Amino acid sequence: MLIVLGEYRITGRGAAEIAAEVERAVGAGQLRPGQTLPPMRELAAQLGVNPNTVAAAYRTLRERGVIETAGRRGSRVRSKPATTGREELRVEVPPGGRDLSTGNPDPALLPRLAPALAAAAREGDRRPVLYGDDPVDAELVRLARAELDADGVPGGPPAVTSGSLDAIERVLAAHLRPGDSVAVEDPGWGSALDLVPALGLHLAPVGVDDDGPRPDELRRALESGARALIVTARAQNPTGAAVTATRARALRAVLRDHPETLLIEDDHGHGFVDLPLHPLAGVTRHWAFVRSAAKAYGPDLRLAVVTGDPVTVDRVRGRQRLGPGWVSLLLQRAVAHLWAGGAVDRAAVARSYGARRDALVEALAERGVTAHGRSGLNVWVPVPDETGAVARLVQAGWAVAPGARFRLASPQGIRVTVSTLAPEDITPLADAVAAAVRPSPARVYG
Repeated sequence: MLIVLGEYRITGRGAAEIAAEVERAVGAGQLRPGQTLPPMRELAAQLGVNPNTVAAAYRTLRERGVIETAGRRGSRVRSKPATTGREELRVEVPPGGRDLSTGNPDPALLPRLAPALAAAAREGDRRPVLYGDDPVDAELVRLARAELDADGVPGGPPAVTSGSLDAIERVLAAHLRPGDSVAVEDPGWGSALDLVPALGLHLAPVGVDDDGPRPDELRRALESGARALIVTARAQNPTGAAVTATRARALRAVLRDHPETLLIEDDHGHGFVDLPLHPLAGVTRHWAFVRSAAKAYGPDLRLAVVTGDPVTVDRVRGRQRLGPGWVSLLLQRAVAHLWAGGAVDRAAVARSYGARRDALVEALAERGVTAHGRSGLNVWVPVPDETGAVARLVQAGWAVAPGARFRLASPQGIRVTVSTLAPEDITPLADAVAAAVRPSPARVYG
């Protein structure tokens, strides 16, 4: 038996088979975002299965972030289903054009990895890592803890994960269950906005300005039932926001009124941002602070140092033991070597990125275009029509990221990655952005 939805035919006999088939169709684009699925009893009758089988399939799809239930309107494919990540919203770079859409660091500012990896390999030859060894490199922890102490991050046990997103996923899974809500920055990191519904959790958007999440919107989200908050300390993607001392005090005040909130702080800006850290950690009962090596030392170093309250870190490490086991000690030792040896001149890197951001923001301001970029690798430009702006920029030879990758309920915008811009790029890029975002003059008819 089968049921047809436009060009697509739902098939299957068991709940797992039905769910897998629908998820595959969403990923392939055969079922479109917003498309309504048949009522459970109707689909069960047409497939010749028990309604409980279809109910179980739909429940699985909801938990995976593929579909949502809209009350009496039934079930439908999510507007941004987890199966089709936001990174699919790509822009084709025109021949001879510049790609400013990726969010990557400048390769010229990354350290050479060969000496660090060679040093780590020599250590591995002298002292091979075996099952049962400590999964966290002591020198990496010592270096990380010294800087965390200097930044005012509370003491806590350490863990090492395969990057920031891996840490966020493990911390969320350690405390939350499908159906729980998570307060997230809006606009915010697209990968995190994909991850939350993929875990069966709901997104509760919190508006962001240059100083970080807005306290009033955070309070509203927590009072509406959000059980967790993900916040970016510095170099917020896509807006460049950085939490100030004043904003941190206001956010802590909100969190003190909701002490059971799971707090996750992402400090991927460590090592290439010169703004001070103003951590929120320690205000709530359960928290995690994540510091990634990707932007400062290289995206292929899939490594982040995590600390938090003992229960959270113990759950993360316990679940990690049952999966990958640990993050390669070879990589941990390599990062520790880079860190200890001063492979990155942090102040110089921060100045370099800052000069590129500031030059573009100032050039846009001179052309009457508002832009944001207080820290990090990106500049966020609010626009009235992001699809049109992106298309016009592509025609002009510049590929930028559409705001839809990063938005939930916030106004439209485009993200420009500045990491590879040269001084001579600023004027032509600013001219192109100004022309692309400015509405065409209205025609007057007599």
